[in-house]
Amino acid sequence: MAQVNDYVDLKGVSYFLKELDDGQQKLICQLQNYAKKHPDSAGFGNYWMPKVSEFYAARGLTQEEIIRTMVWRIAQDLGSRLAIAEGWTRPGDYRDELEHLIGTRFSTRREFCRAAGLSEDMLSHVLAKRKHLAIDTLTDALERVGYTVHIAPAPEIDL
Repeated sequence: MAQVNDYVDLKGVSYFLKELDDGQQKLICQLQNYAKKHPDSAGFGNYWMPKVSEFYAARGLTQEEIIRTMVWRIAQDLGSRLAIAEGWTRPGDYRDELEHLIGTRFSTRREFCRAAGLSEDMLSHVLAKRKHLAIDTLTDALERVGYTVHIAPAPEIDL
């Protein structure tokens, strides 16, 4: 059996790899080794997507089920780490998560601002990365819309 340690993604989410069977653990080891030997995010994407899809398709999973697997999420994270290391992107921060929350839970930024008690002008500056929200302001705004601040380990970019 391939021995793998728990995996922590760039957002601080822990994946307990001992929950996976031997084949899945071996696949994760292969993906990690490939990423270390071929640190090109585009090339890695071309490698892992068909490899993971074929692995799970052989087990009878649909593509919709495959993209929800732990192995798929870890492979995506490995690709993100490579893209960050290459300078193509940057690690996300609270503003990215805030923008995602607004885009998925509210019809408009204005609707979010009204619900959260923030000014549209301030939100615009925050999302454009020109300003930050004070922690108490962010906490209050998120609580008003049913969310909370979460502290997670700082991401390690190394593979």
